[in-house]
Amino acid sequence: MLDRYWHGGTSRISPEAPVQVVKVSNIEDRPGGAANVALGLAKLGVTVTLIGVVGEDDNAKVLEHSLEASGVTCHFVRSASLPTITKLRVMSRHQQLIRLDFEEHEYSLTQNEAVANMVESVLPDADAVIFSDYNKGCLNDVQTLIKYANEANIPSFVDPKGEDFSIYQGATLVKPNFVEFETIVGQCASDADVQQKGELLRQQFGWEALLVTRGEDGLVLFESSKSPFSLATSAKEVYDVTGAGDTVIAVLTAVFVTSKRFTDAVEYANQAAGFVVGKLGTAFITADQLAAIMYQRSHSTNFGVLSPSELLEQVKLAQMNGERVVFTNGCFDIIHPGHIAYMKQAKGLGDRLIVAVNTDASVKRLKGEKRPINDLVHRMSVLEGVGAIDWVTWFDEDTPKEIIEYLTPDVLVKGGDYTINTIVGADHVLAHGGEVKVLTFVDGYSTTAIIKKANL
Repeated sequence: MLDRYWHGGTSRISPEAPVQVVKVSNIEDRPGGAANVALGLAKLGVTVTLIGVVGEDDNAKVLEHSLEASGVTCHFVRSASLPTITKLRVMSRHQQLIRLDFEEHEYSLTQNEAVANMVESVLPDADAVIFSDYNKGCLNDVQTLIKYANEANIPSFVDPKGEDFSIYQGATLVKPNFVEFETIVGQCASDADVQQKGELLRQQFGWEALLVTRGEDGLVLFESSKSPFSLATSAKEVYDVTGAGDTVIAVLTAVFVTSKRFTDAVEYANQAAGFVVGKLGTAFITADQLAAIMYQRSHSTNFGVLSPSELLEQVKLAQMNGERVVFTNGCFDIIHPGHIAYMKQAKGLGDRLIVAVNTDASVKRLKGEKRPINDLVHRMSVLEGVGAIDWVTWFDEDTPKEIIEYLTPDVLVKGGDYTINTIVGADHVLAHGGEVKVLTFVDGYSTTAIIKKANL
């Protein structure tokens, strides 16, 4: 689509009819619809190809020139019978006075086949495909296009429209807004209702993930075998929501291609949407701007001793910034040089090191009633001061299985004579693409020996 704006002042009423007269002083053309998504991707530095239907008219030339000037490769099916969809907005003093739409929806079978052939031809060189559906006819046969993507093992992301989501069966992720979501599942009276209906919808159509955008109520992600993941909106002030949905699908796809984590992609998309709605008019976010926002979040003062829930947020942010998170655990009752050497080795396996400490009750169950010598607060305070350690947290169970599965680190480290298949939590970390390492403790140091020597 082409979004065209006529800007001008209004100072009088027409003598011909009771309407304002606009003296047009500026004409502005912008890529719209799916073209706006493509442009957003190009602003992020992504190599992007745009496929769609345009007319054989001047507006198609304007649209193509604007996109290619920004680095978007255009593969257009040109139709002599359809105009390039154009939305003309007459603007005065930042107010829209009227919108005039030039469009037809009578897409032919030949045009749909041409679109399908173009999609199939570019898939071998693609990392992902976005189907940006505006219910104009170009995606009448989107099911075939999703099938092509699946056969090529290319993830597909859908920004949907309409009242029939079955046409998106088998897509990787579908992203309706809340109105579109309720159109399909019915009215949701509570968050619990949203979560129940969202997961049922995801399962019904075989999507790996479903992302529902909820405006000021944030986002909620439904992903296979995981609990719903919700985020509050990151917007501080909202000036204009134009293009926010396009920004979400563009950033979401770009980040997923790199990280392969839906939660990472949603975190970045949420921050990007918060940025663009704070700008007047259709806005874009660049890769540098997005990186700066995420860097600021991940390099906050949230280090040291954190609760498991506080730590989870920091782990996600670190992983989204490409940092490898290392996890180890223990009682650490009396810290000695062997522990310090071990921590340095562990930190060398990644970028951030978590040390999870058994609570006092957990230590007593494992070591006996005389232990620990030092209480939990004391032990964590000492560990917090070790330079190699970024985060210290605690767990009350006899094993760290639950907290490992909760945090899902990139590297799980254990010291001693363990084998990988005997390390608690190893199966979870490996199943999520992580690594498990066994380190050798430095000889000559032992907490038990220190206690005996002190006759404690």
